[in-house]
Amino acid sequence: MLKLIRTAAAIPLIAFAGVMAGPATADDHSPGQGRIVEPGAAVLTQRDRIEPENQMVADRLQNLLPQLMNESGLDMWLVLNREYAEDPVYFTLVPQPSFAARRTTMLIFARNADGGVDFLSVNRYPLGEPFQVDWSGGDLDEQWKALGELIAERDPESIGINTSRTWPEADGLSHGLHKRLLEVLPEGFEDRLVSAEDLVVRWMETRSEAELEVYPHVVALARGVIAEAFSNRVITPGVTTTDDVAWFIRDKFESQGLPIWFMPYVNVQRPGEECTAESDFCGVEGVIHRGDVLHTDVGICYLKLCTDTQEMGYVLKAGQDDVPDGLKKALAEGNRWQDLLTAEFVTGRSGNQILEAAQRAMTNEPWLHNIYTHPIGFVGHAPGPTIGMWDKPGAIPNTGDWPLHPNTAYAIEGNVMMPLDSWDDQHVQIKLEQSAYFDGQRVIYLAGRQTEWHVVR
Repeated sequence: MLKLIRTAAAIPLIAFAGVMAGPATADDHSPGQGRIVEPGAAVLTQRDRIEPENQMVADRLQNLLPQLMNESGLDMWLVLNREYAEDPVYFTLVPQPSFAARRTTMLIFARNADGGVDFLSVNRYPLGEPFQVDWSGGDLDEQWKALGELIAERDPESIGINTSRTWPEADGLSHGLHKRLLEVLPEGFEDRLVSAEDLVVRWMETRSEAELEVYPHVVALARGVIAEAFSNRVITPGVTTTDDVAWFIRDKFESQGLPIWFMPYVNVQRPGEECTAESDFCGVEGVIHRGDVLHTDVGICYLKLCTDTQEMGYVLKAGQDDVPDGLKKALAEGNRWQDLLTAEFVTGRSGNQILEAAQRAMTNEPWLHNIYTHPIGFVGHAPGPTIGMWDKPGAIPNTGDWPLHPNTAYAIEGNVMMPLDSWDDQHVQIKLEQSAYFDGQRVIYLAGRQTEWHVVR
């Protein structure tokens, strides 16, 4: 997701969707993994989402968490929550339907000698499978005492708590809960407390096999709504505004019960509107007119998985029956930019190393560019290797130092800028973002990517 810029006097907007198919490499100028996504993919009711969500959570707890706790060197992991002040990881761990922690909800994950993990709860209300109730009662002091006794009984060498200076998702233990924890720890156990940030990041960033089967459908839902929004079903050139289109997108998702994680954003570029090599982002808001280049930025979450998508459209002028060649070339160069970036995804490389290698590979390309790619998953801006930021084109401390792991998902986000002959050499900026995953060998777009323009006729 990126946010833009200025408003212009008047201007409308919208377009159809486009893409093709085939494998892609950085040395191949014909874009691969293209896909045209039509609107109307199936969406489960709120009731019918519960079973698949809970199956995926249970699978992750049983098969992924033991591996990650071993990898992180933790014998016990505490996730402590207050009602309406939940730890960021809380809803990734508990079965649905769940709208909040109840009173004080304590989740304890304890490794066994055989490498398995027990999923325990110390709280007033049972959570259900796969959590076992270790203590249940209404007295808060007794609840904290029970937690201390459980820790003493299990006698873990290392106890992970969610505190972090770097990762907000791993910093969910409040000051008040931390103080209460210290009060009930057995004597001498305070030195066993360590940050669980590595575990939290690995838990949040890793996608299971079941999730990767579902994820393409989730991304296709978002792309399908963009296809409808950037079409004559929504846009009337000279009448429709960028704000109209943004609200259509939002209302469409809400009508399907698909929560957005930021307000959809729509803007247009056209000759005469400033777009120079010094511009961070090009685009204005207002009425959509013929000849406009359209752009949108959209993000939804469904079945616990989030998307982040940016695509481009064009509004045909009178007498035009196709997108001008200069714009087609610009989009193809945007796909080339994607290929050069994703070719540098190598297991073990840090986000900063990927960024440096990609920037080096783009040195002689005939366009300006910016890279601001980020992990995605349970949340839109997820923990994992940061690969550039739009306002910081160099190495990013800490989050940029995190290494790339297999089975992790990313919003491949950035832009290219190049002059158009038909715009008297004014620049056009191709702003692209597609959700993809890294399988350990290559980057695969979850629902294809845009390789053809959305067209409004």
